[in-house]
Amino acid sequence: MKKLKTLFVQFDDTLAAWEIPSFRGAVIEKVGRENVLFHQHNGKEGFIYQYPVIQYKSVQQKPSLLCLGDGVDEIHKFFGLRNWDVHINGVKHALKIHRLDMNNITVNVWEKQFKYSIQNWLALNEVNYQKYVQLNSLKEKVTLLERLLTGNILSFAKGIEWRVEKPVTVAIQELKGEKIIRYKGVPLVAFDVIFSCNVFLPNYLGLGKSASHGFGVIRQFRELRNQD
Repeated sequence: MKKLKTLFVQFDDTLAAWEIPSFRGAVIEKVGRENVLFHQHNGKEGFIYQYPVIQYKSVQQKPSLLCLGDGVDEIHKFFGLRNWDVHINGVKHALKIHRLDMNNITVNVWEKQFKYSIQNWLALNEVNYQKYVQLNSLKEKVTLLERLLTGNILSFAKGIEWRVEKPVTVAIQELKGEKIIRYKGVPLVAFDVIFSCNVFLPNYLGLGKSASHGFGVIRQFRELRNQD
């Protein structure tokens, strides 16, 4: 069990999904690259392989940030600036807050199941992709994806320094979509999935590859109902 601070901020502007990398770059440029938690790159060692605690998203086509744990404290380096003007794809945007949700949640393995959707989930690396395409039945593919999703949740747990002491269970209820998207010029398989899990996960959390860039965003089903 772990107490986790979360901060979700949605700005009053428009942002298409393909513009998320530019939005991310604009925020990083604003705060300075010396603030490593904003971009996970160390000038000497290159990419830092750890779960991102500051994540950039387009939620309802609005630029959004999800901050977790240390990321909640770190994001004040942006909000403490004199202005929040950023340049996204060469266009100046004066960001204003549309919605702000700050919570202190209990992350734990519970006895009950929670239901989520996950969109544009990049579940497969090169090795797992080869395994996936060689599977003949949908059941086998779902079993593999459930294992990978469990691994993504455990990576999130490690990133927030939560020691998981009970088995995490994941059940994919519906494989809604499978599509090819291009990320950094490379074609990747992205999945849209409905699943249940015995871990309570923050809304808009990113799981899987490129979670900080708006991929693998989960939505709690109560949030989906509220927006219908």
